[in-house]
Amino acid sequence: MKRVRTRSEMMMAANSDPWTGYARPNQQTRLRLFCFPYAGGSASIFRTWSERLPAEVAIYPIQLPGRETRLLEAPYTRLEPLIQTLAQALLPHFSLPFAFFGHSMGALISFELARYLRAHQAPGPIQLFASGRRAPQVPTADPPIYHLPDAEFMEELRRYNGTPDGVLENAELMQVVLPALRADFTMLETYVYRPGEPLACAISAFGGLEDRRVSQDAVAAWSEQTRSTFRLRMLDGDHFFLHSARELLLQYLAEDLTQLLDTLTESQPA
Repeated sequence: MKRVRTRSEMMMAANSDPWTGYARPNQQTRLRLFCFPYAGGSASIFRTWSERLPAEVAIYPIQLPGRETRLLEAPYTRLEPLIQTLAQALLPHFSLPFAFFGHSMGALISFELARYLRAHQAPGPIQLFASGRRAPQVPTADPPIYHLPDAEFMEELRRYNGTPDGVLENAELMQVVLPALRADFTMLETYVYRPGEPLACAISAFGGLEDRRVSQDAVAAWSEQTRSTFRLRMLDGDHFFLHSARELLLQYLAEDLTQLLDTLTESQPA
């Protein structure tokens, strides 16, 4: 007879896959928050978030191929196959209520993943947190950069202000990180929005007041993508307010997640 695994063993097994290696669920977990990084970003961005969020929320930072622990894997250059793979990889973790947080590229990934799950009658997020990204139906005025020669591509990255100068000026290090960055921009800049029904889940959107690429109106347009409640918050900082306004962002997230936990409690039978 096959031995039944203990809860601890099942948690370790669920936690050993390359997509969610930084996840640290515990006995208190009632809600899972899957966090998707920006272009060139990795799971370690979110590694310490659990220290500032409710203990009943387990953070699941998503590690995409081509970076950190998955450096030797080829990064995705098209969104659709990534979404299909993510849906299969994360499905075992959808046994509890869950929400998505994504910054910039991560917001687009989480949105399309939510739509994919709905289309395939799979469990969906109870809330979507879209950060630093224009709503998917809003076109960009920026020309694509993914096809540029390395020198020009890196100069454009410098204007985004998301890659430290010390990295951009380190030729050896850039050889390591450039493939994932270029692949991510390829995925973003070849994305084609397809109109569809708004999501059933609530959406909270965050934007940077000094973000020259993503306007407040473009962030506010996320309201068109939900049939539920929508909340807009603008924070000090440029496109990467995720770092510069980290404490305030986590404070807002903690408030919204606490409300979600209260709603889950109220929905449980007495």
